[in-house]
Amino acid sequence: MNQNHPSQRLLILVGSPRRDGNSAALGAAAQRGANAAGISTNLLFLDDYLHGFLSDLRHQPAPDDRYSELFLEHFLPADGVLICTPIYWYGMSAQTKAFFERSFSHYAGSGPEPERVKAGMTGKRLGLAVASEETYPGAALGIVHQVQEYARYSHSEFVGYVHGAGNLRGEIAADPRQPLLAAEQLGASFFTRKYSDYRIETPRPHNVWEPARSSTPGVLP
Repeated sequence: MNQNHPSQRLLILVGSPRRDGNSAALGAAAQRGANAAGISTNLLFLDDYLHGFLSDLRHQPAPDDRYSELFLEHFLPADGVLICTPIYWYGMSAQTKAFFERSFSHYAGSGPEPERVKAGMTGKRLGLAVASEETYPGAALGIVHQVQEYARYSHSEFVGYVHGAGNLRGEIAADPRQPLLAAEQLGASFFTRKYSDYRIETPRPHNVWEPARSSTPGVLP
């Protein structure tokens, strides 16, 4: 096992109500890849923690469920988070959307906790794995854009996404594009894959990748 990431923690969140569905299969594949690379992982199902949507906090409390536990004890300490969701009506599942929306109750309040929460929300590596019945590549783009904008808002790095097709439970394994393998590779490289997002003022070298080096002196690679 590769032990290069002993202190990096990857949280995998599955937003599907199916425990044996295609989104869960993508999450499990990513977890296998990450564990093989020596990354500490935790795979959780949002259904176990969220039982309600964001309420009007001026007039009523947040739903009485385990969201605070999920957000404060699992999400904030994680160095990277992989969101796994089915595509419902060309968007993420309601559970997944509620996960992001419910965070408002923690970072928008008053007192010392919001500052700690905002600090914990920033600087993560984020990834996305989506499952849909359609192979149409545009089906996932709305979700990709939303996670991309969340990454921008939270000063995080959106390092990659996987899109697989399947309807029956586990059918995603038959997708010839091999999304389970792609998810496994995403998990393994979650903290090592190159990330660049240039601005006009960003200093940068002329080459994107480091040139290959020959092991023999004086011999070009």
